[in-house]
Amino acid sequence: MAQIKDVAREAGVSVATVSRVLAGHSGVSETARQRVLAAVQVLDYRPDLAARRLRSRRTDTIGLIVSDIRNPFFTEVSRAVEDMAYRNRMRVILCNADEDPEKEALYLDLMRDENVSGVILSPSLPTLARFRLSDYPFPVVLVDRCDRETHADAVVLDNVDSAYRLTAHLIEQGYRRIAFIYGATSATGRQRHEGYVTAMATHGLETLTQAVPATVDAARAAAGELARERPLPEALMGSNGLILLGLVEALREAQLPFPEQIALAGFDDLPWTRLVGSGITVIAQPTYDIGQAATELLLQRIAHPSQSVRRVVLRGELRERGSSTGRSAK
Repeated sequence: MAQIKDVAREAGVSVATVSRVLAGHSGVSETARQRVLAAVQVLDYRPDLAARRLRSRRTDTIGLIVSDIRNPFFTEVSRAVEDMAYRNRMRVILCNADEDPEKEALYLDLMRDENVSGVILSPSLPTLARFRLSDYPFPVVLVDRCDRETHADAVVLDNVDSAYRLTAHLIEQGYRRIAFIYGATSATGRQRHEGYVTAMATHGLETLTQAVPATVDAARAAAGELARERPLPEALMGSNGLILLGLVEALREAQLPFPEQIALAGFDDLPWTRLVGSGITVIAQPTYDIGQAATELLLQRIAHPSQSVRRVVLRGELRERGSSTGRSAK
């Protein structure tokens, strides 16, 4: 296996010059740079990354800890993070925490051991409640989940406003008994619940809510119970794509077509939401933009550790489809 001294000999330059070229430093003539790059190619030289990391104390690696990789939202966020990292010549360590604070703690310890340059984290409620930047030796950017009082760089959706607008849309369509099933393990679910409650109170309506684990099975079970209630809810809302899918399955099992017998709306404009029936009304999140913005914030924090904390809040788009056709249209 070729070593850096072999590259220097082949290129006819010093080892220091080879190091400067490989590190992208200026102060090397174009002729020398081209000779070094040609020698690297001829010898198939691969730098000793481990030694370089020990010298520089940087790994050019970022960690990404998501709460549930099965959730298409986090799949798209992960793609955006990886794309941005690749363009900036950085690697990504992806970890799936399964909404488990113990796994989150384990993976954060792993990031310390790997000496990563920074971490993008979607924290569970317990982790968020005790989150302090000073606890970590690397920059952290929170993605999707962040409380108002949390002091950290973050990229989030306008969750309260989005849920308010989605609820208000159903009310404007004539629905009054609106049930909201939301994720119990995240700040996102809690904030969307707040938006729903505010919209219902603004219109003088009673709330009907149920907090569940953010899984298809849990949502299907909760919606199945609501489908057996009398009177039936006039509309169902789900706080994310997995919960929304569970609501669809429950309504099919109960043979309650939407919107003929019950309206349906939720979050995440996944491909299947456009294909079921006449389409499902959703709040579309700028998911790729969220992952991209989180990576940009992290790279800026790595480059400028003392800059002020920043929070990027993105707006969801209400996409009206046939599942929330107004009661007057029936």
